[in-house]
Amino acid sequence: MLRSMYSGISGMKNFQTKLDVIGNNIANVNTYGFKKGRVVFKDLISQDLAGASAPNAGVRGGVNPKQVGLGSQLATIDTLHTTGSMQNTGRVLDTAISGDGYFIVGDTTNQSYTRAGNFYLDSTGNLVTGDGLYVLGDTRAATPTAGVIFPAIINIPTTATDMSISKNGTITFMDGGILRTAGQIQLAKFANTGGLQKSGSNLFQNTINSGPPVTGFGTTAGFGDVESSQLEMSNVDLSEEFTEMIVAQRAFQSNTRIITTSDEILQELVNLKR
Repeated sequence: MLRSMYSGISGMKNFQTKLDVIGNNIANVNTYGFKKGRVVFKDLISQDLAGASAPNAGVRGGVNPKQVGLGSQLATIDTLHTTGSMQNTGRVLDTAISGDGYFIVGDTTNQSYTRAGNFYLDSTGNLVTGDGLYVLGDTRAATPTAGVIFPAIINIPTTATDMSISKNGTITFMDGGILRTAGQIQLAKFANTGGLQKSGSNLFQNTINSGPPVTGFGTTAGFGDVESSQLEMSNVDLSEEFTEMIVAQRAFQSNTRIITTSDEILQELVNLKR
């Protein structure tokens, strides 16, 4: 009876975690660039009641092992980096990536990575995220200064009203009737995107299992195209999440029934003494 009770407890803990992940997915259904999570279970070690035996020719056939499982445990909590649908905003500084790349934000020494491309200009013309992190890129076309460390901060002069962003991330603007280039948005990709770690605010950090970032630009194989006036929506599917929620809720309830049923059987055993 105790085995079944502890199996039920392990199931309750795991499905509570699954419900936590589902709740976070649903909460971020309208978060730009959000990547949903998924919980995967695996069974715990099984107790051997009897081992397998080989057949004895002409006497008796083989016998399979007899085992009782001791519950379940978490295998992985995956982040699914599938591409979300694109939303047309009509705003030039709203950008999305139709491919596997990530925008690089931060500064020239500390970088994070994001798929949320709702960018802005600060009071000095720097291209930034909503939290004020610099959007990084290659500015050599605009400032051909030797020794510049890349990725660099992209700056658009305040004298620029007409601006455009091409599919390779090049930002151009009109200044005094002359077409100028502010720089090119740089992208990063990773050998294992599943190894990226969420750090909040739509940001990811690379880990030892994601591999180091490989940088490049839009329209380059493996990075994707930079789409101006578009934003990538969350890849959360509400119908799928609510279905998974129902399954997890019923599974949680079923595991509580294992505990209450085992308790009732133990109560009957105690009552045998009366």
